[in-house]
Amino acid sequence: MANVNVQMQAMLNTGELVSFSGTLTDGGGYQELQTSTTYSTTATSLGQFANGKVLTTLVQPPSAATGVAGAYIERRGAILCVLPVASQGIQNKPMPMPANVQLQAGDVLRVKPITAASRAFTLSVITNRGTHAIFEGIPTGAGNTDLTHILSGQSIGQSLTGQSIVRHMATSIDGTKLSTGGCLYLNDRGLPIGGVSANDPADLQTDLSSIGGAAINLNFVGRVTTSS
Repeated sequence: MANVNVQMQAMLNTGELVSFSGTLTDGGGYQELQTSTTYSTTATSLGQFANGKVLTTLVQPPSAATGVAGAYIERRGAILCVLPVASQGIQNKPMPMPANVQLQAGDVLRVKPITAASRAFTLSVITNRGTHAIFEGIPTGAGNTDLTHILSGQSIGQSLTGQSIVRHMATSIDGTKLSTGGCLYLNDRGLPIGGVSANDPADLQTDLSSIGGAAINLNFVGRVTTSS
């Protein structure tokens, strides 16, 4: 593991731009990213800095030189809002926030920077009930990897039963090793009912898609199949 610089720039409904920058550890899981000391007196948590304000636009999504697997805003230990991610220098354009988030004191921005060789597959989803969730798995060779929730360890079916995935995005460096191009949602009979392609943040900034969503029930899984 190594220390890497992570950045994010976001607009508020007041017209202010909030700059986030800090040194996090690649391979160290989801860590807090605070405001940049270049433009604020001290590094401060997101909610404390902008309490009562609304994030409207990501000018620069959470970014690191070797890439970011996933990112989210945390409230009281839960995922409040998933965020698109990027590698520094590989960014498309500013994008609206995935959801309207009026910030509260205690809200935290969490980011997972990765090494260039990390095979972590990260799936971020939003459901029809407004639930935001992140699922991950690490393929180790040829075969199937069923993704689990980063906080609860539950499968997609256990975590989202009775809900429908309406927007989703995925990141992976595996490229041609992904036998189905990304993640497939399988029902309790093992049949695909939806899915999402994955992109490597080193090549393309992630963005949420409304194509390929699915209604999720118990015993359904999100499965990644790799050829090696």
